[in-house]
Amino acid sequence: MQISKYSASGNDFLIFHTLIERDYSKLAKKLCHRHKGVGADGLIVLVPSSECDFKWLFYNCDGSYAAMCGNGTRACAHYAFTNKLAKKKMTFLTGAGLVNSTVKGNIVKSELTEVSKLLNKFNEEDREWHFYNVGVPHLVTKVKNLNEYNKKLASKMRYKYDANVNFVLQTKESLHVRTYERGVENETSACGTGMAASFYSLHVEGLVGNCAKVYPASKEELNLSISKGRLFLKGKVVKVFETNI
Repeated sequence: MQISKYSASGNDFLIFHTLIERDYSKLAKKLCHRHKGVGADGLIVLVPSSECDFKWLFYNCDGSYAAMCGNGTRACAHYAFTNKLAKKKMTFLTGAGLVNSTVKGNIVKSELTEVSKLLNKFNEEDREWHFYNVGVPHLVTKVKNLNEYNKKLASKMRYKYDANVNFVLQTKESLHVRTYERGVENETSACGTGMAASFYSLHVEGLVGNCAKVYPASKEELNLSISKGRLFLKGKVVKVFETNI
């Protein structure tokens, strides 16, 4: 089989397309292993769809299924356009709903599915938390220093609320986010939906405007914006390599 490896804002993905829709969780766990496989944060499989350009199946590196991955949508769109599965402007089906993406060279912009509030903001573990679903559930807490990121606390909150956990720092010019991801069970170099949830949380609080530059742990820039209640992610995508297995 032929697969491609992509990087988007620090997240890396293995991608292939097939006519066969089935459970690829075991394959994801095998291929995404950093030492015994190719190595990646997740596996994306593109299969045919009767209602849009294609449908994706997304798996975390531990083989678990995920409804949405923000940076994954951008890598997926670039792959689909490169392999002539879709035009520059495309619509594809995820577990969270339809996603619209536009490819311009190595810059890809994706419109995420509708945001929903899961809980009103609350205090726990001496921190204020915001809880939103941006395709997948995300907890967000604001920090004064990124070193306030606490893996033990993040893991505790992740399992209690079955959510990804984000620590966001706001500066005059940008947002900086550290994310503990479900399925990886550790901090990742980047998380598109985590950055989106962080941006949205601060936007709702009136702390940021309709657009902002957001930087994950990888320090790769991602542009977040909101229009008519919908979130958009825009940033660079890199095709790392293509190989046969």
